[in-house]
Amino acid sequence: MSSTSIDDLLSSSEEGSGPVERPRGGRLRRVLRTLVVTAAMVVVLVAGLRAVGLRVPLVVLVAAVLAVLAVRRVTAGLAPPPPPRAGSRTFDGDVPAPRDAVRTAINGWEVPLDWSANRPERFTQVVLPRIGDLADERLRLRHGVTRESDPARARALLGERLWTFLETPPRRTPSPRDLAAIVAELEKT
Repeated sequence: MSSTSIDDLLSSSEEGSGPVERPRGGRLRRVLRTLVVTAAMVVVLVAGLRAVGLRVPLVVLVAAVLAVLAVRRVTAGLAPPPPPRAGSRTFDGDVPAPRDAVRTAINGWEVPLDWSANRPERFTQVVLPRIGDLADERLRLRHGVTRESDPARARALLGERLWTFLETPPRRTPSPRDLAAIVAELEKT
């Protein structure tokens, strides 16, 4: 069995690579861009189809364009990250900074944790289920059980503090110190 901690997985030459860049703008900008792209594609399709003598209902064209855009967005999210540019270097200047999938996944926690800082219900709805999934996966891999399949054994393996944390939503968002303690207990499991 491996005794690798989360810190071991995340320590790399990327430590000083800076904060994760978030796209500027919000949901409204994304919706407006999608509507503009959809309208432009539908206009081109209608003109092209009419030029060859075909008539397709506008609703069908709009649905088809939206489906294509949705598939494109999903596949872009699943695509591996692009290779590092030739000029990209780490702070020590030696080797191009590697793209780490684990780092990317962990950075995905930053936004939900930020959102939940002042809204405990957001923590309960978004972050707590993810921590529960991690606990279940850890239990399944190491002991062959989950909280659902064998609650008594899972409770014994997780310990009372971690079990209570996962089963009883906290009234306030836990502090970083509390979350670090929970993660440490989860790693002991």
